Amino acid sequence: MNTKKVWFITGASKGLGLTLTKKLLAQGFSVAATSRNKQSLIQEMGEENENFLALEMDLTNNENVKKAIETTNAHFGKIDVVVNNAGYSQIGTLEELSAYEVENNFKVNVFGSLNVIRNAAPYLRKQQFGHIFNISSIGGYTGNFAGFGIYCSTKFAVAGFTEALAEEMKSFGVHTTLVYPGYFRTNFLSEGSVQTPAYEIEDYKAAREMEQVHLNEINGNQPNDPEKAAHVFISLSEQENPPLHFFMGEDAYHYANLKIETIQKAMKENEILGTSTGFNN
Repeated sequence: MNTKKVWFITGASKGLGLTLTKKLLAQGFSVAATSRNKQSLIQEMGEENENFLALEMDLTNNENVKKAIETTNAHFGKIDVVVNNAGYSQIGTLEELSAYEVENNFKVNVFGSLNVIRNAAPYLRKQQFGHIFNISSIGGYTGNFAGFGIYCSTKFAVAGFTEALAEEMKSFGVHTTLVYPGYFRTNFLSEGSVQTPAYEIEDYKAAREMEQVHLNEINGNQPNDPEKAAHVFISLSEQENPPLHFFMGEDAYHYANLKIETIQKAMKENEILGTSTGFNN
């Protein structure tokens, strides 16, 4: 195993990002970890490890992201693996959420990842190797969760541009993996991480029920272990031909299969009408 790889991880102060950072450092990898609050990274990891670089970074500021990546490359001499992990869930129906709430979710979950890709790609392209992990969600494959439409749409966007990115980067020897995690037992659904709508409409009972299920029942009882997720990321990074699409968790597989079955059924039932649009020769 090559323990000299340099990882660049966003959203590393908590959740999957924190667990992955700790696992990598324990195994001898070098890690540049970013967060909006550098001190929170230092409190978790300390400053003694020469393989660890804590970076305060505003994911939504392209110049700030560029500086963080330049600092990482100058410090370690290269970047091997990029993990676009930072993001948050904005709960609320499409009618409830303001333009401000929607735009902020897209700024972090979508444009933040694009800022990282835009600034890391020149290094990866020049060195002709590397691996980019873009963290979507099972909600970025199946979006039928009332009250989670905006969050899911950000993750659908991540899935969409990652498929194109894979085609754009493969000729440079750079692998791209789109990860669809299921529910992992982190603080992702905890207060301070998840955002609820500033203005709620009482009529949306299904959305409120789905919201409460996530905040009060699923939170703290998620079926997947973030420690095992960290091991999965390392294993994927060591594969010669890693997958573009990677579903992580039995629940992710369950929801993905339901979506696939639904689409295949709809296509079969509507095939005659759906293929009737061609010119008659």
